[in-house]
Amino acid sequence: MSKAFVKENDQDDDEEFGAPPIPPGVKNYLTPEGHQRMKTELLDLIDNQRPEVVKIVSWAASNGDRSENGDYIYGKRRLREIDRRIRFLTKRLDLAEIVDPSVHYGSDQVFFGATVEYENQHGDVTVIRIVGVDEFDPLNGKISWISPVARALTKARVGDAVSLKTPQGTEELVILDVQYPQRSS
Repeated sequence: MSKAFVKENDQDDDEEFGAPPIPPGVKNYLTPEGHQRMKTELLDLIDNQRPEVVKIVSWAASNGDRSENGDYIYGKRRLREIDRRIRFLTKRLDLAEIVDPSVHYGSDQVFFGATVEYENQHGDVTVIRIVGVDEFDPLNGKISWISPVARALTKARVGDAVSLKTPQGTEELVILDVQYPQRSS
């Protein structure tokens, strides 16, 4: 078989979905919300989206000539995309370790799952939440636990100043507040 049709490694799926690869030997930490969101997406793909596309492809294939059949061609392409996403989610969920940040409720120290308010040396105040690699959303203040900012803040306490190395030089961040979700009963 031609190498053009053989996937070299599983990192192709990571890159395609904009997810950074999980560093070797590191667990895929997820918050309970992030795990549930990924699991819900996986089940929707398997139970709803994939069967619907299979039905369309089957109908389109029964119409005869497949070479110029747009429904068939698009359906097969969409099916491949869905299967790749299912593979990606399955692999990431298999590696997942769910970490409940509510165990740190009331703590003033920064750990995974914390919502942290900090101020930089210019007086700019930023609020971020430290989440898993598969949950990060910088536009909504969610940063990955392996990001430089999260690593600098981790284990520091309210009032501590931490150093963050940036391309512009070292920046000092002062932690103003740390919050965790309350435990649900």
